[in-house]
Amino acid sequence: ADENAGVVGRADHKAASARALASRFSFDLDLVEAELRAAIIGQDEAIGQVLEILKVVRADIGDPRKPLASVLFCGPTGVGKTETVRTIARAMYGDADAFCRIDMNTLSQEHYAAALTGAPPGYVGSKEGTTILDQEKIEGTRNLPGLVLFDELEKASNEVVLALMNVFDNGILTVASGERTYSFRNSLIFMSSNLGARELMALDDAVAFTPRAIWARLTSASKPRSERAHDIVMRCLLERFPPELVNRIDHIDTFNWIGSDKMPALVDVELERLNRRLKKHDLWLEISDEVRGFVASKGYDKRFGARGLRRAIRRHLEFPLAGYLLGDHGDFSPPDGSAVIRIQAQYRDGIVSFRQF
Repeated sequence: ADENAGVVGRADHKAASARALASRFSFDLDLVEAELRAAIIGQDEAIGQVLEILKVVRADIGDPRKPLASVLFCGPTGVGKTETVRTIARAMYGDADAFCRIDMNTLSQEHYAAALTGAPPGYVGSKEGTTILDQEKIEGTRNLPGLVLFDELEKASNEVVLALMNVFDNGILTVASGERTYSFRNSLIFMSSNLGARELMALDDAVAFTPRAIWARLTSASKPRSERAHDIVMRCLLERFPPELVNRIDHIDTFNWIGSDKMPALVDVELERLNRRLKKHDLWLEISDEVRGFVASKGYDKRFGARGLRRAIRRHLEFPLAGYLLGDHGDFSPPDGSAVIRIQAQYRDGIVSFRQF
C-alpha cells in the first residue's frame, strides 16, 4: 500500500509540475522580443536586460506593493530609448502610442510641479485633482501592464523629480489636495535620460585627450567597457539627482552609440515604416543596395544617432518619391493579379530615381 501511495504521490507531483503558470498577465514574450530586435538596432545588451525584466513581470512574481518595475534608460540621443517603449506598447497593445508619456522638459520650472502632482489646497483646480497623467494608460488592464515613460528625466525641476520618489517606493501618487490617487502598481515605469552622453563619447573616442577622459582610462583600464560605461552613468546621475532617488530605481540600462556598421540595418527599419505609410495607397517601395548605402552614408552622424538618418531618408528618399508619385507617373497600373504597385528606387550619379516594376 505504501508503495502504491508513493507511485500515486509521484504521479500527482508530475501532474502538478506540468500545469501552466497561473499568471494574470497574458502578453507574448516572444512577440515582444521579436519586435524589439527588429526595431532597435545595435542595443542587444539593453534589449536583453529589458527582456529579463519582462520575464519577471510575465511570471507575476513581483512585489504587489510596488510598481512592476522602474527602469531608467541612459545614453546618447537618437539611439532607441524612447523607441524601445513605443515598440513594447505596439507589441502588447497593437498601438505604439498606448503608453502615458510625460515630457519632463515641459516641467523644468518649480511651479510646473502642479501639472504632475495637482494644484495644492486653496489654488484653482485643487479639488479636481487634475494632472497630466493618463490614469487609464497608467493602470493598464487586467491582463496587460500599464506603460509609463518619463522622458528626459534630467530636465525636470527638482520638485517634480522628488515627487516621483513615492511612486518608485510604493507605487502610489496622491495629488497635493488629497482628492485623488494614482496607482502605478500595475505599471512598468520607464525613464530616459541623456546624462553622461559626452563622457560616453570620450570612452569610445580614441582621440579624446581631455583630462577627464585620460583619468577615466587610467583608473578603469582593467574594467570591461560595459562596466566603465555604467560607472560613468552612475556618477552623472548622482551629480544630478539625490542618492535616495537613484536608489529607488530598479534598473539602470545604458544604450550605446550607433556605429556606422549599423546604419544599413537602420535604413531597412525606416524603409519598413515608410512602406506601412505607403500601404494605404497600395504601394510598396524597394531599394537597391546602392540606395541603401547612399542614404546610410548621408544619414550617419554619431552625435545624432537614428534621428540624423531619418532626416537623410526624408531628404534623399521621401522628397524625390513624392515628386515621382505626383509627377507624370501619377497614374499607376498594378501588375495583373496584384493589388499592390511595386516601385523600385535606384541610385546613379548622385541621384535617386524610381521606376515601377
